[in-house]
Amino acid sequence: MAYSFLPLQQKVIDIGEWLKGEFSAIRTGRATPSILDNVSVESYGSRMSIRELASVNVEDPRTLRIVPWDMTQGKNIENGIENAELGLSVSTDDKGLRVSFPELTSERRTLLVKMLKQKHEEARISLRMEREKTKSDIDAKEKAGDMSEDEKFRAAAELQKHIDEANRKFDEMAEKKEVDILQN
Repeated sequence: MAYSFLPLQQKVIDIGEWLKGEFSAIRTGRATPSILDNVSVESYGSRMSIRELASVNVEDPRTLRIVPWDMTQGKNIENGIENAELGLSVSTDDKGLRVSFPELTSERRTLLVKMLKQKHEEARISLRMEREKTKSDIDAKEKAGDMSEDEKFRAAAELQKHIDEANRKFDEMAEKKEVDILQN
């Protein structure tokens, strides 16, 4: 009986999506709307994302334009961005809000790379934990007699292939983001 790696593969996808989201929140020198994805705004008595309250567009390489659908929410959106402590400056005008991205200093770049490596390591730790869970499951199936010892070793080798591939993808994502941070 072949071991099913579907739960592990789904967890790897979930960890990869989490890492991609964390990396997109680490801002480079360019204005990207995705930096505001994790910002929540107090509006209409509940917490909402900016995308639920306004349209977000890139105005120029260092500026985002936020146009609230209800202009009375402008101050709430501004407060939400400032409370998120992203290092962005927000100004309000008659068309909506302008979010400006300051020039990155070398100290800030170093700090962002350090943060990136920390998130990368968190993803690797999550992956290791999933590997251990799957390995324990394989061992339990062998002990219960659901698979032979040879099948157990084949499954363990296959498990390691899945983990190595996921680590390689995570490493590529981290390297790409690090280059992005250091060059922009």
